[in-house]
Amino acid sequence: MTARETASVFEALRTAGGEARFVGGAVRNALLGQRVTDIDIATTLSPASAMSALKTASIDTVPTGIEHGTITAIVKGHPFEVTSLRRDVSTDGRRAIVTFTNDWAEDAARRDFTMNAIYADETGCLFDPTGGIADLRAGVVSFVGDPDARIQEDYLRILRFFRFQAWYGKAAPDETALEASARNKAGLKRLSSERVQKELLRLLEAEDPEPALKAMQRFDILEEILPAPLNLERLSRIIAIAKQSNIPRCAVVSLAALLPSEEAANTVASNLKLSNAHRAQLVGILSDYRKVTPMLSSQDVGKLLYRCGKKMFSEMMLLSWADAQGEPAWNAVLARANDWIPPVFPINGREVMDGGVEEGPGVGRVLSDLERWWVENEFMPNHEALLAKLKKLVG
Repeated sequence: MTARETASVFEALRTAGGEARFVGGAVRNALLGQRVTDIDIATTLSPASAMSALKTASIDTVPTGIEHGTITAIVKGHPFEVTSLRRDVSTDGRRAIVTFTNDWAEDAARRDFTMNAIYADETGCLFDPTGGIADLRAGVVSFVGDPDARIQEDYLRILRFFRFQAWYGKAAPDETALEASARNKAGLKRLSSERVQKELLRLLEAEDPEPALKAMQRFDILEEILPAPLNLERLSRIIAIAKQSNIPRCAVVSLAALLPSEEAANTVASNLKLSNAHRAQLVGILSDYRKVTPMLSSQDVGKLLYRCGKKMFSEMMLLSWADAQGEPAWNAVLARANDWIPPVFPINGREVMDGGVEEGPGVGRVLSDLERWWVENEFMPNHEALLAKLKKLVG
């Protein structure tokens, strides 16, 4: 927030007669002593004036959301979201029509939570029109003004409430906000799958998302976006195991923990429009995790690790371990996985063609056959042995 690149954006806006302040996550995280990554800047300048001011200062701009007052300034590769002060003219639960203002209180009044409506100028002077600092320090996630009104402006705020509760909540969720979320939960069906997916995955990335998820389940909100039955108990065990054993736990693993089957994983992947990579990860975990058991030999651990990689192996192990509820032998499996060094397959496609296989799909098939034989023989066959096997295959 004090970097030279950041200062240049403020200077450009100020030179054009505008006032600018940090807002949102940058201020929130700075006050909590957490790392600041994304920099959002609010300004009294209109979008057109802000773009003109930045261009005059030779700062590149991209009109990323100019109809809502947002442009992105890029200084030495660093992006800064610059948004004009706004007030809502009309909303439909998914998007808003806005008009621009120079009134900081009006801008704050349209924001979702009080902890996101704290502003700071370049010197660090804070502006807190909604009482966000007190809420942030107390770990209370409070809507700005009337929760029903804020939610009905954008139903995604229901999920954002629970996500912020998981990340920043220290106290029990505000009952007024919970009840408003429950009253408006049908609005979640109106949102795009991509927006729901993003908020759900961010929620599941929290250090301990379980209390927020239980609150969602209590008010039948979780079932609006995920198919029942959901296994929160298994997720709780996975969180404990991952923390105790220092195993990374990503959002997709947490999602897999909640789901009962590969079929459910495919349904959720389609409903949430997960990326191909996330779909493969989610479905792969639930289809194969039972293969990872504490009874695996060192050789079998190596074979599985080679086929699926350390990351997927550890993710499948978390689910199996949680189902086994703390089997001590899992520590030995974890140690073998941590010590495993992936072997390098000692033959390539060029050598297969030199061995008599015509260039084309056949090369890949022969390579796969050779690799399968090499893995089944515990990676022991060396280069010469593989060439001899190739000779037999080509025959």
